[in-house]
Amino acid sequence: MTADVKANAQADGDVSAYTDKYFSRTRETVARHGDKTVTYAVFMRRPVRFATRIAVDWIKSMAAKRGIEVDIEERFGEGEEAGGGEPLLYITGSFVDLVDLETLYLQKIGAACVAAMNAYDMCTAMPRSGFMAFDSRHCAGQEMANLMAYAASVGSDAARRDTDAIGFIGNATDATAHWFGNETGLGTMPHALIGYAGSTLRAAEMFHDTYPEVPLVVLVDFFGQEITDALEVCKRFPELAADGQLSIRLDTHGGRFVEGLNPQSSYAVMERHAPEGIREYRSENELKWLVGTGVSAAAVFHLREVLDNAGFDKVKIVVSSGFNASKCRIMGSVSAPVDVVGTGSFLPENWAETYATADIISYDGAQTVKIGREFLLKK
Repeated sequence: MTADVKANAQADGDVSAYTDKYFSRTRETVARHGDKTVTYAVFMRRPVRFATRIAVDWIKSMAAKRGIEVDIEERFGEGEEAGGGEPLLYITGSFVDLVDLETLYLQKIGAACVAAMNAYDMCTAMPRSGFMAFDSRHCAGQEMANLMAYAASVGSDAARRDTDAIGFIGNATDATAHWFGNETGLGTMPHALIGYAGSTLRAAEMFHDTYPEVPLVVLVDFFGQEITDALEVCKRFPELAADGQLSIRLDTHGGRFVEGLNPQSSYAVMERHAPEGIREYRSENELKWLVGTGVSAAAVFHLREVLDNAGFDKVKIVVSSGFNASKCRIMGSVSAPVDVVGTGSFLPENWAETYATADIISYDGAQTVKIGREFLLKK
């Protein structure tokens, strides 16, 4: 058996093993009773950003391996918004050859399109902040991690086109860095390194000694001394601070305030920097993101104020911890001075919204679809 034949057999074997059984049994039934040319319409039930490249490439690769002709009509440009119920793709070919592919290509469409929409919303809400995709640890395996990195890049590129946003500047893993135009992933230290080192400053020194060429991003919440440790690190690395090669990362959890803040002082910080932000009606969550515990807008303004007053105005601020589209909208509405957001929260929160669906809308050129899905027919 040649390598190509073996690869093709493996590809078909994977499809057979992972497709819904009623599709594989339909394939055998149609093969016995006579094939037809069919057209599938693929759609979703909620607005999304069009992010189907991985699915389309997979269908084309399967067509090549099977030696069949498949016509794929993409109804939107990559990153464009598609409404709920609008056909995303029309896929035309042999019923026998297409029917058992549906399960697998739908898996590659739904979550990516929703994540791309979420990424777009986040980038447009905070157009002057860069984003780093920290999603890989929350993904269910390598295939999902690749899909989500692709989705973030699609939403980011669309945001750049529409609003001149900075968008996603990279991600955390080497394997998916290419989606962001990078050769490697980005990142410096987790909390574990600080615990190992025994102090925030020592962890920064150890990292910089090991990777002197990498811009230094230092977590400062491990010991609950965000301000104290940030200033100590800045004073230890004045050249990096002056050159804009040093960043302070706030990742304070929601169980406490950033060092130096409490409810009263948080309101005072916002009054100095964005008084209109706290005078508007806010939900409990929105108010917390402004003046509450964890990484709030007040915390970011507070850190920026301290750094600037100490002469470290070139030091950047990186934030993480629960930055989804809603939190980004609140941060953006008060122009919180965030340089970079580390986030995995562009991942879909409601998995039921990610379900993509495909219906056949024509058999041998005759349009027909189940009752209630007439909106999928070609006009």
